[in-house]
Amino acid sequence: MADYREAFVGIDVAKLKNAIAIAEAGREGEVRFFGKVDASVASMRRVIGRIASRFDHVHFCYEAGPTGYGLYRLIQSLRHECTVVAPLLIPRKPGDRVKTNRRDAVALAQLLRAGELTAVSVPERNHCPEINGTLSGLTWALKCQVAHR
Repeated sequence: MADYREAFVGIDVAKLKNAIAIAEAGREGEVRFFGKVDASVASMRRVIGRIASRFDHVHFCYEAGPTGYGLYRLIQSLRHECTVVAPLLIPRKPGDRVKTNRRDAVALAQLLRAGELTAVSVPERNHCPEINGTLSGLTWALKCQVAHR
């Protein structure tokens, strides 16, 4: 019987291309950059399927931002765990100012594996009809959360 294999995937999202890194489970698990992928739904669906076929259990994460929650909903629809991370709460080393998509994706995968990320609450699709996955949708989501308190 094969060993149980688990992976933690960090995605640095952008409008056109997403950078993806994979960290295998365990302290000695390999961390590697998977590559840059087109940010379209079809491309992401294909890549998620390819990654998921190699492992028994896969956890995904990405930083909350202006790209919205579409990727979260796609990953959830494919029956995988996904965490949307608060960007300001990501642990960073002092003096580490070099930001590249590749480094961010690898760092997200490592921190997800270590359990050091803080998730944000993702609003339900039907919670507020104004939420459309854009920056204005985030503004409406905040207004809805305040109104529903």
